[in-house]
Amino acid sequence: MELELEKLTLPSDNERPFVIAGPCSAETEEQVMTTAKDLAAKGCHMFRAGVWKPRTKPGGFEGNGETALPWMQQVKKETGMLVATEVATPEHVELALKYGIDILWVGARTTANPFAMQALADSLKGIDVPVFIKNPVNPDLELWIGAMERINQAGIKKMAAIHRGFSSYDKKIYRNMPMWQIPIELHRRIPELPIICDPSHIGGRRELVAPLCQQAMDLGFDGLIVESHCNPDCAWSDAKQQVTPDVLDYILSLLVVRSETNSTESIIQLRHQIDDLDNQLMDLLSKRMRVCREIGQYKKEHNMTILQAARYNEILEKRGAQGALCGMDSEFVAQVFEKIHEESVRQQMEIINK
Repeated sequence: MELELEKLTLPSDNERPFVIAGPCSAETEEQVMTTAKDLAAKGCHMFRAGVWKPRTKPGGFEGNGETALPWMQQVKKETGMLVATEVATPEHVELALKYGIDILWVGARTTANPFAMQALADSLKGIDVPVFIKNPVNPDLELWIGAMERINQAGIKKMAAIHRGFSSYDKKIYRNMPMWQIPIELHRRIPELPIICDPSHIGGRRELVAPLCQQAMDLGFDGLIVESHCNPDCAWSDAKQQVTPDVLDYILSLLVVRSETNSTESIIQLRHQIDDLDNQLMDLLSKRMRVCREIGQYKKEHNMTILQAARYNEILEKRGAQGALCGMDSEFVAQVFEKIHEESVRQQMEIINK
């Protein structure tokens, strides 16, 4: 199915991309207004703040709910910025529209649930409001597209996708792996759909926001949604990934925004794909080493030797043959797996000798 979309006009300057900015959550009226005024003074076009905050575990700050919506109204009145917030239930939609929220976005956890998406779609029938859909927590492009199709079938034609990265179990560089190939494929399949990057949730740390913003621009994303707080270290949620309005302004001032061309994919885009694949390789190696440590524990408990020569030779032969089938030199592949095996043995030695 193709999405029936209307052109979504995203306000931007010639030198800067379209930016939605604001705190992770609307904590207090003072915090909201201070942050909003600072952002407006820096030329921000749209203010974002979480009114309802789905947390991984109960007991954390889950948002002020309807209490915070008048604060968003005041932001719009005093700064002229458009305002946006996340919705997860039909009740959220009803309240957000009641208080004049300009743009709704759907979070990753909700996107992953077709029942929740259908309930939202039903609540949006007959309403003309832009809706932005974050990718699901898992790297499932079809699930992402399916969520957008449900909203589109409800009559919402002003839409955008938000790329916020994908969850992973093991330790990694990013809070959520960017896996750029997935939004790239989304753009290939639905070229008229704007894609906005969320570097705050991808990085999980404020020092990663700037390079991720540049990567998004290099890949031709249409805009950014960045968490910005007047006092990030004291934020009630996601403190480590938020930046001040001044820092955000500095990041944006350094961005190189590239114009679209009809030429083949640039070397910069290819290098970013290489970076993404390298990050995936690192994550896979981390997972492999975790399993190797579990094997080391098993060998210790069952009084087995670390080196199992037959298994080692089997790995080298199999991987060398696979490498040849994939167009790589079998000797090169064998050398790679020899180094991986050396590290596996080292880690198992540490466990056995504890």
